[in-house]
Amino acid sequence: MKKGIIGKKLGMTQIFDEKGNVIPVTLIEAGPCVVAQKKTVANDGYDAVQLAYEDVKAKNVNKAQLGHFKKAGISPKRHLKEFRLDDCSALEAGSVVTVDTFAAGEKVDITGITKGHGYTGAIKRWNLHKLRMTHGVGPVHRQSGSMGVIDPARIFKNKKMAGQWGNEQVTILNLVAVKIDAEKNLIAVKGAVPGAKGGIVFIRDSVKA
Repeated sequence: MKKGIIGKKLGMTQIFDEKGNVIPVTLIEAGPCVVAQKKTVANDGYDAVQLAYEDVKAKNVNKAQLGHFKKAGISPKRHLKEFRLDDCSALEAGSVVTVDTFAAGEKVDITGITKGHGYTGAIKRWNLHKLRMTHGVGPVHRQSGSMGVIDPARIFKNKKMAGQWGNEQVTILNLVAVKIDAEKNLIAVKGAVPGAKGGIVFIRDSVKA
């Protein structure tokens, strides 16, 4: 990983390229982020930087976090995220990372928490086929059919069943950064990004580009 930043998903819109083609994009308010801690091979066994994002009142963080921010010489922040960078020599505690570290046309990987849908049935969660609506099948139709066999008389692991749907961490690879607005700290990424509006996302340079 060469670079990374924390951002907030603002929503989706569309922009037009030079040829007039419509490009669906997700707008992300990325940064500015402050380096809250720098980790080195000598002290921690690996190189990384911990970025802090979004100001918060001191009363909304605990004493341990308050001391952590005070040591770095920065104001309290709401979100912290560690990025293992290949080269951290240019960054020190208190350094500011802005969205202009990325460039238009560059491919990025974005991690976010997907929308939570609560406890749902197998039909909605996995798009399974419903049971027959006629010939005496019922009274329940929105359920999965036979789930096991006689030998072994049990259900195998990872069977698609009812349960929690969404609210999980997902990473989308190789998204294209279509436009960068350094003045407004905005990055427009082609396509959809995990999470709801206002959700926190983590942007890094693509690992497979």
